[in-house]
Amino acid sequence: MTTEAPTSQRAPVTPHAAGGRPGPFRSIGTVAGAATVYGVHGASGRTHWKCFAGRRQLASATEAVEWASIPPGGLSGEHRHTRTEEIYLVLRGHGEFLFNGTPHRVGPGSLALTAPGNVHGLRNTAGTDLDWWVIETLAPATHAVLSTTDHIHPGVPPMGDAVIHDLFKDRTVRTDGVFTGPLRQVEVVELDAGQRTVLGAADAELAVFVHSGEGRATADGTTADLSSDTCVTLGAGTSSGVQALTPLRLFVVTLALPRRSAEAS
Repeated sequence: MTTEAPTSQRAPVTPHAAGGRPGPFRSIGTVAGAATVYGVHGASGRTHWKCFAGRRQLASATEAVEWASIPPGGLSGEHRHTRTEEIYLVLRGHGEFLFNGTPHRVGPGSLALTAPGNVHGLRNTAGTDLDWWVIETLAPATHAVLSTTDHIHPGVPPMGDAVIHDLFKDRTVRTDGVFTGPLRQVEVVELDAGQRTVLGAADAELAVFVHSGEGRATADGTTADLSSDTCVTLGAGTSSGVQALTPLRLFVVTLALPRRSAEAS
């Protein structure tokens, strides 16, 4: 796999509070300057890709919070998950989610949950780009291997059935019974112009993606401008006030902290 990064590519911005401590927003970024990646998971063709946050920014067992896009006819190659749990949330476009060799039609709002032991991929079947949000988290056994010196072998669970939701219809999707790691919930938050809400959790980080609209998020004196295709990660134990400047649609993912980390915060 090779990458071609344009000169305008910017690394995720990580605001910090006074004294060098992490601020409420662990990362803020947009899809501007996304890298061009060739041969994703062995597939031919190109993918546009941007990583917003990972282990350096987040305290939960989250591998990466990313955005990806493939052109008409493009393919994100099929591959088996042996160590992580992953969501694909389609933002724009239409295609087929490939799950253990079976295609499933997907479009905006389609949320696919992939547990370890399964093979997945994504194909663009339409005439426009297919964009999706990706969050990959460590299964508990994998997290134990990476966080201790014990020689633990997590193994590969048996395959399960495809779990695909229409998030625009369901509004809130819990991952109980499918995932065992930190990714607990995915929801849609919609605000009319002028409306406000508060986002935050005592024992979990939040990953927030702006699907459409404009707004502003403020926490502990730090302000983040929100516009389409902006991603913000919010630290556990903090809260952010969100104001919609225009009709605003947010996707919000809850990433629970390990119990010890949550108690310490």
